[in-house]
Amino acid sequence: MSRHRILKLIHLAGTAWFILCVGYLLVFALRQAGVNWWIIFSLSGHSTLLVLLMVSVYLFALFRGIGKSQTIEAEHPLTSTNYYIVFYIISPILGGLAGCVGMIGASAIKQFLLGIALGTLVTTFLVWVIVDPVTALLEMLLPAASRKHRAERLAQAKAEREKRQKDREHLIAEVLANEELERCRWRETLKPQAEILAGLLTTNSTNFVQAEREAADIGVKAWQTGGLVCMQQLRDMAIDICRQKNGNNAVVDYISFWWDGIGNWRIPSLERMMNL
Repeated sequence: MSRHRILKLIHLAGTAWFILCVGYLLVFALRQAGVNWWIIFSLSGHSTLLVLLMVSVYLFALFRGIGKSQTIEAEHPLTSTNYYIVFYIISPILGGLAGCVGMIGASAIKQFLLGIALGTLVTTFLVWVIVDPVTALLEMLLPAASRKHRAERLAQAKAEREKRQKDREHLIAEVLANEELERCRWRETLKPQAEILAGLLTTNSTNFVQAEREAADIGVKAWQTGGLVCMQQLRDMAIDICRQKNGNNAVVDYISFWWDGIGNWRIPSLERMMNL
């Protein structure tokens, strides 16, 4: 069995012991206040799921810390050692043993168990909440090598983030530039089809079916040429040409209706078509 797995199992046992002691203290306090057992059982039943969720999140965070962040020995010369990690994860058990020793001679079993639970709670709180953060802070502040290594690591991480950001920006700029070049190339290629479509938009009702067929053929060719982007550009060019010929008057967007179902083209709302 690997070291990491052993540490997980030990800490799981220590955490289970800590939860058991805290639960005992809560029950003891409620009983001292005169709360009936049936109320205590009702409360414990509803809170069990929440307790398990909180413990799971805590164990996940701690195990990731043991497996990754604490392995930077140059920054954590003390807390990354096996001795300290074992001391940290068995502190609830050590607290229980200390409470057991302190309650030797107690006449009542209730007081004996209370001493064990209090020893576990106090020791765990001191180690997990006070001693460990203070020790980690001192590790980063006192040794010059730890501070230097941490500063270099953070600077390297920042440089890598900035490099990735610049690479993304460069890639986006390159994609946009390629799209603009493609649009310019299409603008010249699609101009004859745009002129035809602009003429079809002003066709009379008697030739409307024939205009729809011709527009559909043009839409299929545009889809085969460059997909939805090419179709959109061709449609915009045709609308602009038609508007210019009609003195910038509103144009009914029959093209969107004629091209509905070609490739990924879908007809937009009627209000948008009428407002062009």
